[in-house]
Amino acid sequence: MTPITISDFESLAKEKLTQMAYDYYSSGANDEVTLRENCDAYQRIFLKYRVLVDVSKRDLSTEVLGNRISMPVMIAPTAFHRMAHDEGEVAVARAAGAADTIMILSTLSNSEVEQVVKASAKPVWFQLYVFKDREITRDLIKRAEAAGCKAIVLTVDAPLLGTRERDVRNRFDLPEGITVKNLETVFKEKLPQKDGSGIASYVAAYLDASLNWKDIEWLRSITKLPLLIKGIACKEDAILSVDHGADGIVVSNHGGRQLDTCRATIDVLPEVADAVHGKIEILIDGGVRRGTDVIKAIALGAKAVLIGRPVIWGLALNGENGVKAVLEIFRKELDLAMALCGCDSVKKISKDLIAK
Repeated sequence: MTPITISDFESLAKEKLTQMAYDYYSSGANDEVTLRENCDAYQRIFLKYRVLVDVSKRDLSTEVLGNRISMPVMIAPTAFHRMAHDEGEVAVARAAGAADTIMILSTLSNSEVEQVVKASAKPVWFQLYVFKDREITRDLIKRAEAAGCKAIVLTVDAPLLGTRERDVRNRFDLPEGITVKNLETVFKEKLPQKDGSGIASYVAAYLDASLNWKDIEWLRSITKLPLLIKGIACKEDAILSVDHGADGIVVSNHGGRQLDTCRATIDVLPEVADAVHGKIEILIDGGVRRGTDVIKAIALGAKAVLIGRPVIWGLALNGENGVKAVLEIFRKELDLAMALCGCDSVKKISKDLIAK
């Protein structure tokens, strides 16, 4: 079967991945309510399209933090890409560059940050976890800066890891020979095992659960790169992000992998956009599977969307070319949806397109 939708890619990727790898990538926390809601919520939003508009030429490009990209679709930070394909994050970086968009590299990458930045023709941003040992965090930031990363994306919704029951049952660990490349000084190959999931034990052992708003000032003091806060799920924290000098935020619930039964990100987006009122840029992830989803997110206040699992499915199926194909699906679907909505430019996507 030749995949023509993101769903097709997932079905085919599932056949190629080990059960442990597929469950790691696809699962959510507990009963996976929020995991499902992230997708389902988009389907409850309806578009109000306009006709007799000249859409013979369409411009899908946009700017995010001053970086021009070919479409408002970026690559979200996801961990452990080499479980999906031998070239891992390097293949994803090449695909992102070819698609003229930005990749955000996970702290928990199986590829060195220097290799990933070198592989992409477009900017790479670095997703950051803060460690109990702050020198590890400082070193990660300095290494990302030296490699040429253009922004830091601080994940703030994981003081502890949500219970991903599929990982617990599988006793998740990294396959032999795959390491967290940028943290090899912290641990080599095996994740610490406790209560089933190696990744949950890793977070509990190494990441700083005391992280709070005061630490934003500390991070600001050790890097001049733009700082985005990822994991915002309410207007109150969006306002605090503005107050503490963030350059941008990512409306995110960690792909439904942290607190189950929290709201879908697209349902949170309108209140966040109203609260921020254009003071900083807003990105969103979670559940984006169609070009129409991209339009809805832009209309409700996001500058761009981040896609995570779809990239993994493309990578698992056909490496760099699979990721390129996934990005091309989003491009074609977005282009067609814009035309049918009566929009010849991303700039013209507005709240007026959302049916009341």
